[in-house]
Amino acid sequence: TQTMRGILVDWLVEVSEEYTLVPDTLYLTVYLIDWFLHGNYMERQRLQLLGITCMLIASKYEEICAPRIEEFCFITDNTYTRDQVLEMESQVLKHFSFQIYTPTSKTFLRRFIRAAQASYLNPSLEMEFLANYLTELTLVDYQFLKFL
Repeated sequence: TQTMRGILVDWLVEVSEEYTLVPDTLYLTVYLIDWFLHGNYMERQRLQLLGITCMLIASKYEEICAPRIEEFCFITDNTYTRDQVLEMESQVLKHFSFQIYTPTSKTFLRRFIRAAQASYLNPSLEMEFLANYLTELTLVDYQFLKFL
């Protein structure tokens, strides 16, 4: 449901902060979750497994030092095993035919901020922080998916 998705994404924001992941990892994670769910049914009990698996995949793509599978299992209070995460990773990657990268709203936001501040002598950090904050809020709300 939309509510469960919101709870999952909100939790993943916390996980990304806990492991100090780059913002691109979070945005790619949410993209992978949404598009995987678009074509697959997932029981509610396995949504968290999907979430950490998508974050694992995204972190392998975006991070210099990605967290290990065991760390993602630990953050779920060991609800899922290493083998379950690996199995889900295989399902997700097959669903995407291993083509996981796409530009995210964060990708475009960076360009828009740069363009908006092109004529500024001193770039506005306040505008940049506000834009980043608002864009991150859109990750949690299902209704914003129609704009992607």
